[in-house]
Amino acid sequence: MKTKKSLRYILLSIPGYIVQLPQLVYLCIVHLFGYAIPFLIVALRRPKTPKGPKLDLSKFKLTWNDEFDGGGLDRGKWLGMAKDGLDSAGEGAHRRHDGWSCLEMTRVEDGMLHISSVNSKEGIAGGPPGSYAAAITTRHSFRQKYGYFEARCKLPKGVGLWSALWLHNEKVLTEVDGTGRPGTEIDVFESPFYRWRNPLRKNSVPTSLHYGSYNIFHVMKNVGRYRVETPYDSFHTYGVEWNENGYIFYIDGVESGRTRAGGVSQNEQWLILSVEHHRGGFKGLFWAGDVRKNKPEDMTDFVVDYVRVYQYKEKIGG
Repeated sequence: MKTKKSLRYILLSIPGYIVQLPQLVYLCIVHLFGYAIPFLIVALRRPKTPKGPKLDLSKFKLTWNDEFDGGGLDRGKWLGMAKDGLDSAGEGAHRRHDGWSCLEMTRVEDGMLHISSVNSKEGIAGGPPGSYAAAITTRHSFRQKYGYFEARCKLPKGVGLWSALWLHNEKVLTEVDGTGRPGTEIDVFESPFYRWRNPLRKNSVPTSLHYGSYNIFHVMKNVGRYRVETPYDSFHTYGVEWNENGYIFYIDGVESGRTRAGGVSQNEQWLILSVEHHRGGFKGLFWAGDVRKNKPEDMTDFVVDYVRVYQYKEKIGG
């Protein structure tokens, strides 16, 4: 009797699976060609040592900064980031990739911001059991078009997790025209390669652009993968100079790469600091790995000394 019921359930479920088949195929295509293959290409690239011209800060004027000198995260500058990256989030846990983001995973200590990672069996901030870190954004408080954006930080150790400094705006999703001119996700750096055994590949960061939304029209342009000396144990600066001619990326004040892929974003963008988690799958396989493989002591904090934004003096009359 039980076998007949099981067979009947399977037969009745077939029409539902057939209806969902186009959507499943669509999702597979998006994940395979939009993310998995581009991530694989980045992972296989040989890291280069930045050897370009040095950054010239004399042409800029400081317009915004956070030195993290207070007793906690400045909520006037930073809020949590919701799932799609377009909305600022308040308290509680918010889904991000294969994990959860909540402000409880941030703290300011000794003049530095710490974003921690943990695999929690009980859940945090009202969220379910899972992997927790934080993504914070200035969407509600600060945006700027053009200039120089920089963070000084020490990257987190751990498999399946990666930190990032990136710029974003809502038009990446809402004004899709096949270019990056309405808005571009500018990944100044990401740190997904801790799991690599080869020190040359492990101690490196990719720089990338994303535009054209995050669906089947998504375009990822990897600018390069760059060597950094002991990035998980020492502090380095990562920055991007953005103007009407393109994007120029720097590590420790030395140019690492430049591009104008997709056309240059023509709109103001906000800042994001984040630690994200993967739990395997297409993205995890070719990117950071599976965060569940870590013991608690395997994961260290993403530590940020400062974030500073500058504008060209000629654009602000000074």
